[in-house]
Amino acid sequence: MIQLHDVDLKLLRVFATIVRCGGFSAAQAALNAGQSTISEQMTHLETRLGVKLCQRGRSGFRLTEQGVAIHEATQRLLSAVENFCMDADVLKQHISGKLNLGIIDTTITDPDSPIPRTTQRFVSRGHDVHLNVYVGTPAELEERVLDGRLHLAIGHFPIYVPGLLHSPLYQEALGLYCGRRHPLFGSKAEGDELLEEIAASRIVVRGYMQQYDLEHLGVSKAAATVDNIEALAILIISGAYLGFLPAHFAAQWIKTGEMHQLAPASLQLMSPFDVITRRGTAPPPILQAFLEDLAACSRQTPAPEKH
Repeated sequence: MIQLHDVDLKLLRVFATIVRCGGFSAAQAALNAGQSTISEQMTHLETRLGVKLCQRGRSGFRLTEQGVAIHEATQRLLSAVENFCMDADVLKQHISGKLNLGIIDTTITDPDSPIPRTTQRFVSRGHDVHLNVYVGTPAELEERVLDGRLHLAIGHFPIYVPGLLHSPLYQEALGLYCGRRHPLFGSKAEGDELLEEIAASRIVVRGYMQQYDLEHLGVSKAAATVDNIEALAILIISGAYLGFLPAHFAAQWIKTGEMHQLAPASLQLMSPFDVITRRGTAPPPILQAFLEDLAACSRQTPAPEKH
């Protein structure tokens, strides 16, 4: 069994940085080291581990199969080391370290989102912390919370995944929109007439909320699927598709006349935003402090956790 020492942790951090940057050359600035030094460090690490981690040369940089597995293990190890350091800081009665937060895209225009207010409140405490923010799909966020790369994530999580705790946070309003090139642009149709016209149109849905979107339109099949809101907006603006968008995000195109909202009184949805954290472990102090600030900055008091 390989025994890890301080030098090995340093080399693993170098390896993680190389992978994050996409190669030796790209990692020079992040590591503040020349390419020859980085190459020597990687050779030393491969010798210590007894496996080839990556291919580098004229064909470019890529991980070997063993390199992929070692990288995943490295991410888990470095996350565990960070969590240990944060727990040890309790002895100093001082909250410090890194907080890794995940969010879904296009929440910046949402006035109901407590994230900006929470961030301001959190950093104003004077904690010695470094905030890492990752933007991803719900599935990516769930995976990263489960494996420890993220301490928490905020977004739409319609399916409860074993190993995660869900805490309701707030509701996001969505409407059904079309672009100005779509035949329904400017339509005042309501009720059954509108539903018939919708059924005859191409529908684009969020992959992670597909059934939710289709059921509210009485449609059984989507013509396009996306994993983020920006891609959804692009297809709607094209004039070829109808789809649900957050009202706060669509407002900019409503203002310019590029989009039209259909039946706002009857086809408005409220999508829940949840906070997810990993089940089974006590939250480190830095995460507990952020969760307390998040609860204080939310417009509605979060409901009890769902297990």
